[in-house]
Amino acid sequence: MAGQGTPATALLTKRKIAHSTHPYDVSPEAPNYGALVAAALGVPPAQVFKSLVTEVDGGLTVAVVPVTGELDLKALAAAVGGKRAAMADRAAAERATGYVRGGISPLGQRKRLPTVIDASALTHPTVYVSAGRRGLQLQLAPADLVALTDAVTAPIATA
Repeated sequence: MAGQGTPATALLTKRKIAHSTHPYDVSPEAPNYGALVAAALGVPPAQVFKSLVTEVDGGLTVAVVPVTGELDLKALAAAVGGKRAAMADRAAAERATGYVRGGISPLGQRKRLPTVIDASALTHPTVYVSAGRRGLQLQLAPADLVALTDAVTAPIATA
């Protein structure tokens, strides 16, 4: 585990939240990236979640959805009481979170952004999210993820 520290893992350690880290080797440019990460980890793809930085009514919001589905922007906007949602500009997302695309974690972001986690996360004993850098996933209980991000849960993913 030495050398794998990120702001996300530091936050979990500081808060004494049970978690584990899982390195993997998948190119972030690979098509079907999320499914390849799940296969590399040997876990069902529905348990692996991606963090997408979006813009809802002009403000940044993080959407955490299964890698098996797509983000429903209308559902996301409704979940936070907004009118319009769109994917955020990559540079703005990286600046706000302090992470690079393909390694954006919902935890330990430079600027704490409002977060919405797809409700399906709550159906799993543990979920996998980026640990804050490419090639490293965090496994933790979905309730801990919700609590640490102060997230709203809602059905925001489409299959």
